[in-house]
Amino acid sequence: MSRPVTMFTGQWADLSLDALLAKMKEWGYDGAELACWGDHFDVEAAVTELDYCEKKRKQLEKHGLNVWAISNHLVGQATLDIIDQRHQSILPASVWGGGNPAQVRERAVQHMKNAALAAKRLGVKVVNGFTGSPIWHLLYSFPPVPPEMVGAGFDLLHDVWMPILDVFGENDIRFALEVHPTEIAYDGPTAEWALDAVEHHDAFGFNFDPSHLLWQGVDPVVFIQAFRDRIYHVHMKDVGVQPNGWASVLNNHMPFGKPARPWDFRSLGHGRVDFDRIVRALNEAGYAGPLSVEWEDIGMDREHGAKEALGYVRRVDFAPSAVAFDAAFDKAEQGKK
Repeated sequence: MSRPVTMFTGQWADLSLDALLAKMKEWGYDGAELACWGDHFDVEAAVTELDYCEKKRKQLEKHGLNVWAISNHLVGQATLDIIDQRHQSILPASVWGGGNPAQVRERAVQHMKNAALAAKRLGVKVVNGFTGSPIWHLLYSFPPVPPEMVGAGFDLLHDVWMPILDVFGENDIRFALEVHPTEIAYDGPTAEWALDAVEHHDAFGFNFDPSHLLWQGVDPVVFIQAFRDRIYHVHMKDVGVQPNGWASVLNNHMPFGKPARPWDFRSLGHGRVDFDRIVRALNEAGYAGPLSVEWEDIGMDREHGAKEALGYVRRVDFAPSAVAFDAAFDKAEQGKK
């Protein structure tokens, strides 16, 4: 099948896009999944400057690279979150403004609509991202959480995101939510509820990332099987899981890389994700899009990791069989080819 192998540029936004693309070309990547921050991709410029996307395409082509998706995780987070001081550090000034929560959400919603228009101008079909969640803080039900409070979170998803998704649909662009803790959908059941909340809108699907599922105890392959028609993009990222009898798997307040953490993100091939099973499940689901390396491993030099990860993806990706292996037992089939 030879799916294109790309790299998500979000964790490399300290580098100029041109400097990063030169490295990616040297390493052998097929393309970049452009993050909508740093100088990598500017949504507002894409919709206001007629030649912006053409220039981005030429910048990629100069390095022999392509693009299949853009990713707008940071602004998407503000569409449903309870806005506080944490968001100021991740949002562009044009979205943060004076920090009034209602106004931040309003600007974030418009920005996500613009992301669909920007993707169309760039010539890609997928915008990956987050939604945030107004109910993540209710995860552990004490004091007891009335079901209506949880339901209200998914009602807000409907009210906020249906107009966004309509813009995506009108422009033939898909939004791929990365199922992830702190998002409205973080596992199988909440992904189902999210789909129900947006009335199974064709523009709404998932950016599959096994690393966020495995440490929670969710089987990534079961997720693919359940949402086979909604896997719009794939992140390749690994995770190490090492329960130590001391720290909770939640460990919300412990920084990445601390030895006491019971799980941590790993560069591909250095964790617990079974990518052979995942590739087989993607094949069965008919997914033919890019496999995008999202490099996160605080214990490894990132340039070493990015090069090694590319080779790992090339090795584990394979096409499904075009023939039944036992067909050649039939005498009528022998010697036909």
